[in-house]
Amino acid sequence: MSNDTITDMNHLEIQHALDRVLLTVSKPGRYAGGEYNQVVKDWAQIQTRVALAFPDIYDLGMSNLGIATLYKSINDQNDLLAERVYSPWIDMEEVMRRENIPLYSLETKHALTDFDLIGISLPYEQLYSNVLNLLELAQMPLLAKDRDEKFPLVIAGGHACYNPEPMTDFIDAFLIGEGEEAIIDVARCVGEWKAQGKVGGKTELLSRVAQLEGFYVPSFYEVDYNGDGTIKKVMPTHADAPPTVLKRIVPVMPPPVTRFIVPSIDIVHNRAPIEIMRGCTRGCRFCHAGMVTRPVRERSVEEIVEAVGEMIRSTGFEEVSLLSLSSSDYGEISTLVKAIGERYAGKNLSVSLPSLRIESFSVDLMDQLKDTKRNGFTLAPEAATERMRRIINKFVPTEQVLATAREIYSRGWHTIKLYFMIGHPSETLEDVQAIADLCKAVRAEGKKIMGHRAQVNAGVSTFVPKPHTPFQWSPVADAETIKEKQALLKSQLRGDGLKLSWNNPFETQLEAWFSRGDRRLGKVLLEAHYRGAKFDAWQDHFSYATWREAFAVAGLDIAFYNYRQRSESEVFAWDHIDAAVKKKFLLQDWGWSQNEKTRVDCRDQCFACGILPKFSELRQNTPAEAWECPTVTPKELRGQIIPLEVVV
Repeated sequence: MSNDTITDMNHLEIQHALDRVLLTVSKPGRYAGGEYNQVVKDWAQIQTRVALAFPDIYDLGMSNLGIATLYKSINDQNDLLAERVYSPWIDMEEVMRRENIPLYSLETKHALTDFDLIGISLPYEQLYSNVLNLLELAQMPLLAKDRDEKFPLVIAGGHACYNPEPMTDFIDAFLIGEGEEAIIDVARCVGEWKAQGKVGGKTELLSRVAQLEGFYVPSFYEVDYNGDGTIKKVMPTHADAPPTVLKRIVPVMPPPVTRFIVPSIDIVHNRAPIEIMRGCTRGCRFCHAGMVTRPVRERSVEEIVEAVGEMIRSTGFEEVSLLSLSSSDYGEISTLVKAIGERYAGKNLSVSLPSLRIESFSVDLMDQLKDTKRNGFTLAPEAATERMRRIINKFVPTEQVLATAREIYSRGWHTIKLYFMIGHPSETLEDVQAIADLCKAVRAEGKKIMGHRAQVNAGVSTFVPKPHTPFQWSPVADAETIKEKQALLKSQLRGDGLKLSWNNPFETQLEAWFSRGDRRLGKVLLEAHYRGAKFDAWQDHFSYATWREAFAVAGLDIAFYNYRQRSESEVFAWDHIDAAVKKKFLLQDWGWSQNEKTRVDCRDQCFACGILPKFSELRQNTPAEAWECPTVTPKELRGQIIPLEVVV
């Protein structure tokens, strides 16, 4: 395939080629399109065309609520269209390369180069190598600087983009924050530029995008490094590039997606999800999502209940998942669960709450879901000692864990899934041994109630200190240390009623260097791509040796990115990306963690994280009930009436 010219294969030719080859690959339904509820518009009547790309296979991408949300937002506009693109699996990729079939959209089989805008979802760092493979399969130059105005504008968004720097060589612009409204803004921006004859070329288009709220154009910034390899400063080099890019949020959650596309094959999460709230107030120090999705916004009970009915009618799904970072934190969760149960009684509807706190209240909620299968109940203490739970600010007394376990077993669930992380700052082998001890103690409680039917499944992942969290100054545990801790757990958690799962510690290293790396890592990523790196989130395709070789060729050191303690004064690669949570607040919380000092839920006490002053004007123009935050006190009244600190 050439990366120099746009493909000359039109959508009809692509369809004819697919007719010849699809029956030769596994799961051809991944590549056929034509699903129920897909949206197909007349290309001749549309000004701006957007390809929404999820850089992994259909089976995973079809479960992504972000893509579904943007698909609805765009296709609700009369002058825009959105179509879907996923990465082909290995066998289909081989066929496409052999037959010179460019990567195409499912809806109309147009090549990606036919679109005006390509939006790539980046929820996690292990997808980065797939992005390069996706661009290559689209027959487009990999480097942004090599794509002129003849090619679509390539943007990316998602949680991983809160540190966009490792991907800056390949992406034209990043959306920082939430996309429901922002994607419309950038699509219209591209459309206007296109209607004006693409005046000023790509540089002019990027200049316009840089002026949009929440958009970061990396080519308009220059990075200056210190002699030790750390960053000295990041400087805008273009008049339209702001010194910092503040994240984009929607002040009020828009109506939820209800007309989901019904997949052609069985997918990972074959159910209808509805986001009941966005953000979190608990302040777990390891949790990137909890920090960057502030403030908390909730949908009303009435809106959610009505949406569930619309989902059932429009999709035929029999399972609905109520999504948030913690479903039990939704302010009226009991009322919601009861209302859904009453409204849809007798309709064989299964409702799941995938994320719950360790408390009997959570068990009560699950108990209300009469159609819930009593097979497994998931809890995530994250650490097994009270000391570690104070350090990570997810404090739960051990007795409460055991009491909740007793409640679960006594109500008929026979398996409890316990999730932990290892590699936390200041963690010892004694803390790891405590994981095994806690799992055994939970199983012992289950045996008292239901005998040998009681099971405990322990899942152990490796901690990665993420940007925009209090642990961003912390080093990553090296792979050998993690393997030692895993070996301890493997020796302890075996036998009747106990099961352990763990992740590859070398995959964690990749996630760590990309999550906190700088733009020099683009050389590593490009070299790894040339050496065949792709599907790094898939254990049987990940090759640590490939990445180690790529680092060597690029002349960079893995240890520099992963294993060193960052100084309090260090300029981070992402400091010009403003998640609206102050670095000063995060540094204070980092200090609190070292003293095992915890914070309460910020609905109960504001700790001045920065959200309210950063969005003060937006807050003043938003209904008070839309945010789970106190109102911003006028400067002249601060300290006089309101006891809670909400100052910058």
